[in-house]
Amino acid sequence: MNELSQLAKVYCLLIESADETDIGWLRELYALLPQLHAAITALGAPPQRAAYFTPDLDERFERFARLRRLLGHRDAYWMEFDVAPDEQGMSGSLADDLTDIYCELKHGLHLLEDRREPERAFDDWCCGYQNHWGQHLLDAERHLYELATRNQL
Repeated sequence: MNELSQLAKVYCLLIESADETDIGWLRELYALLPQLHAAITALGAPPQRAAYFTPDLDERFERFARLRRLLGHRDAYWMEFDVAPDEQGMSGSLADDLTDIYCELKHGLHLLEDRREPERAFDDWCCGYQNHWGQHLLDAERHLYELATRNQL
């Protein structure tokens, strides 16, 4: 569990310090996401009492808009069900994936900092992973892999 909290801290710091002048933070994310994936998977299924976290939508939108601007042409990607021949039909968004992962991880870090319910942070992370951000994690890993193979990281 300590490994997951450390990875969550690194992830959130990368997202918070992302800079448009240096895309190095994306290369770091490319290496970090598989570690995060392994750590959350190792925790197993969430307990029955875990609840799904709902982020502050205004804060979430601000984070998303900033990341989308920073990512520029690297943001949009094709989903398996996209059929439009132009880029307008691309429905995947790396900014959306990274933002949802960030919101979930940051929520858990706040719970750990509070120290009243540290086990709840891991329960919420597991529940959120299973119900929501796990798919975003997979999509982000896949898209970053594609960017890396095209030398765009």
